[in-house]
Amino acid sequence: MTKEEALQRMGGDEDDDEGMISLDSSFFVDRNYELTEFTFGSNSLQLLCLRSASTDYDLTGQLVWPGAVLMNNYLSNHAEILSGRSVIELGSGIGITGILCSRFCKEVVLTDHNDEVLEIIRKNIELEASRRNQNLPGLTAKKLEWGNREHIQQILQTHHSGFDIVLGADIYILFEHFMSHLSFQQSSVPHLFDTVQQLLQKKHTGCKFILAYVSRAKTMDTMVMNEAIQRGMQISEVEGTRTIVSGLEGVIFEVAFKS
Repeated sequence: MTKEEALQRMGGDEDDDEGMISLDSSFFVDRNYELTEFTFGSNSLQLLCLRSASTDYDLTGQLVWPGAVLMNNYLSNHAEILSGRSVIELGSGIGITGILCSRFCKEVVLTDHNDEVLEIIRKNIELEASRRNQNLPGLTAKKLEWGNREHIQQILQTHHSGFDIVLGADIYILFEHFMSHLSFQQSSVPHLFDTVQQLLQKKHTGCKFILAYVSRAKTMDTMVMNEAIQRGMQISEVEGTRTIVSGLEGVIFEVAFKS
């Protein structure tokens, strides 16, 4: 790549008076996906994913995170939870959990807010359909930014009865921001639970949120618990699921409105 081509890709100009280079979002995108096999119980999946993290935190969905492994091991051992159910997954990443669920559920909607991540999800849905040698009309991918009521309503317009199960694995983020000499934290947790609340309220009776949680910070542990409780939800640890995954403590929680 020539200097001029590099500058053009990065949105900069050699004669820029300020000497500033504005990076186009495509600069951070890594599409060096590898076809990788994953096994959960008796279920084998072949999916495209990255082996290492992107330089853009917004593209964390290109990887398989420890919480997804925890979730898939749990679901593969308790497939009766999914049998005949409708499922929506939040922050689906490469689609590893939702695609596993599609083998047991009547319908699965995988979601992410990032278009690049949605592209890899759809490619992996095509791979799964090809491997099973059949069309999978009940397995779809939709754009969903947490807390975005328009996105949620668009999904519910085609799923009028809502969903039996909401899934999430390793999908909470805590950012540390620095401004001047002050720092503050911003979390995705309130937006996550706002979305969960809207989805649970649509069906209410019998609907639950299954969260594969991996503890990385005590601050986040408290935040997740408090957010659920403040919204009138009951959060319960699923017995026997607490384990160590990739050197971190993980557990499965079930979240639902109090009956």
